[in-house]
Order: sequence, then C-alpha cells, then structure tokens
Amino acid sequence: MPTRLRKIRKRRGSRTHGWGQIGQHRKHGAKGGRGMAGGHKHKWTWIIKYAPDHFGEKGFYPPTSREVKAINLDQVSLIAEKLKTRGAAKSENGKIIVDLPSLGYDKVLGKGRLTIPVKIVAKSWTPKAEEKILASNSVIVAAE
Repeated sequence: MPTRLRKIRKRRGSRTHGWGQIGQHRKHGAKGGRGMAGGHKHKWTWIIKYAPDHFGEKGFYPPTSREVKAINLDQVSLIAEKLKTRGAAKSENGKIIVDLPSLGYDKVLGKGRLTIPVKIVAKSWTPKAEEKILASNSVIVAAE
C-alpha cells in the first residue's frame, strides 16, 4: 500500500486521528502519572482521603538491650587453673581470685563444678551457682 493512502496520512489535520475527544488515546498521562506519582503534588487530596497513613513515621524503635554475657562454673575452674599455671593468679586466704567483670563476663551460671577453691567476683549469679560455689569451699562476691 502506498504511503499516501495510509490511514495516518488521511487523518492529518483532524487533531485526534479518530480517537475521539482530546486525551482518550493517552496512556498514563490521563490519570496524572503511574501509581502514586504526584502523591505530594497534584494527588494530595486523594492521599488525604484514601491513604492518610502513607506519609510520615509510624511506631517507634525499641531501645537497644544490653546482652548479658554468662559463664559456667566449669569454665571458671579452667580460667582459675590457667591463671595459676601462668603465675598471674592473685590469691586471698589460699583462694585464687577470678575477677569476671574484668574478663568481660557479667553472670555466673551453675553448670559443672569447681575443682579448686576460688574467690569469684561477679555482677550476678544464679542460686544454683551460689549453692555449688559454697559447697566447694569457695566464695562469691558482688562486683562494685
């Protein structure tokens, strides 16, 4: 078919080329953009009416909680023995002093048993741990 007989040539000058009123053959220009485009501009009244919570912050961020680092009694025994073999152990009344806060531990748990008498300095401990410590001729003291 020759170009001069094509539909586009015949419709030249007719403004809408057979697509009815102005704007009927548009794609996303007819509705103000795609999706939420213009939500802060020309679609603001729609946002206020149908999606009032779309903009802005919601809720809160929970405060960061500090993790309590715990250690078991059998590990305390190992630490005491290592200090003794290195010669870095401080003793008081024949008991090796194990300062747990300086080693990065906060709480003593009751798993295992103590093999040598020690003086444990800790921030907190469980009742079972305290029971085992006292039973093994050792002492536990609250850290300052």
